[in-house]
Amino acid sequence: MERKPKKDPKDMRHGYTTGACATAVTKAALLALITNEEQETSTIHLPIGRDATFTIEKCIFEDKSVSCETIKDAGDDPDATHKALIVGTVSWAETPGIHLDGGIGVGRVTKPGLPVPVGEAAINPVPRKMIHSTVQGVLDEFQITRGVNVVISVPMGEEIAKKTLNGRLGILGGISILGTRGTVVPFSSSAYMASIVQAISVAKEAGCDHLVVTTGGRSEKFAMKQYPHLPEEAFVEMGDFVGFTLKHCKRLGIKQVSLVGMMGKFSKVAQGVMMVHSKSASIDFNFLAQLAKDVGADGGTIAEVREANTASQVGEIMMEKKYDAFFHHLCEACCYSSIHHIKGGLTLSTSIYSMQGQLLGRADDIASIDEIDWDRG
Repeated sequence: MERKPKKDPKDMRHGYTTGACATAVTKAALLALITNEEQETSTIHLPIGRDATFTIEKCIFEDKSVSCETIKDAGDDPDATHKALIVGTVSWAETPGIHLDGGIGVGRVTKPGLPVPVGEAAINPVPRKMIHSTVQGVLDEFQITRGVNVVISVPMGEEIAKKTLNGRLGILGGISILGTRGTVVPFSSSAYMASIVQAISVAKEAGCDHLVVTTGGRSEKFAMKQYPHLPEEAFVEMGDFVGFTLKHCKRLGIKQVSLVGMMGKFSKVAQGVMMVHSKSASIDFNFLAQLAKDVGADGGTIAEVREANTASQVGEIMMEKKYDAFFHHLCEACCYSSIHHIKGGLTLSTSIYSMQGQLLGRADDIASIDEIDWDRG
């Protein structure tokens, strides 16, 4: 079977955020309410400074309200909300002002630490601002001074939310209405980094002073078994953003952090690479060979490590030859490199697992590297 060629990021289609979709359906519903005319499209101004036009799939007139629907297009970004139906329902309010709320499928905030107060619908600050200014613009255009109720719904939102971290962040009952640009950039790092910041903030507000940061879902499962006493909020998926995550933990005053992951990415951390994406840096097999030498491996084994193709292969060699100390040494190197990178301020632990969930090595509670002069580095 012929493999599909990978798209160049420059050729990838940008999509639109749930916040942009919510703004578009709100505008369409308000215009329909005012003019009594069905809307087929809705054009809004995005935070990045350009306009976008959305197709309105349905325009439903009720007794005192109008609902408009659009289907979210995330472009070429593999997004859980791609193809979700976003609904905006608008009615006149008894009191002045714009009253925004979430309906079915939009989550409610139940934990502090998020940009939206506890008890409110999980509609983030930028989408709120977009909806408010768009509604106000339409009211001004038609010289209307009445109050407006706006309810955003996502009929499949509760189901979609199961594929997100919302439950852990304390957002219950559906998805969040998100977006700072209005557009979705395919495979965007900024979106992932924003979710890390949010998860650390929620953990901090929940009173967690010990966080466990993992490179992915599988290592998180192993971490939860290793630290069963910690609440769910204490576990944060950092993906490839090791340095970014540790610096943010330090910034928020988290005192203790445990890194949990596997050979490939943690071999990079040990050698001082703090962005561990497969393209960001290659494994330094000479470095791993030196670690093997440090723990007394014989010359043949050291040569095998130096000639290995992958970090996992190095792990298999050292397991087979029963050099358990190698993995502990590697974990120590991860801690030292991380502390050096963030210039101290945290107590770090590292655990490395095999793909099957076997704990290969760990180093606990390393807080400083005495020989490093922080002012010099």
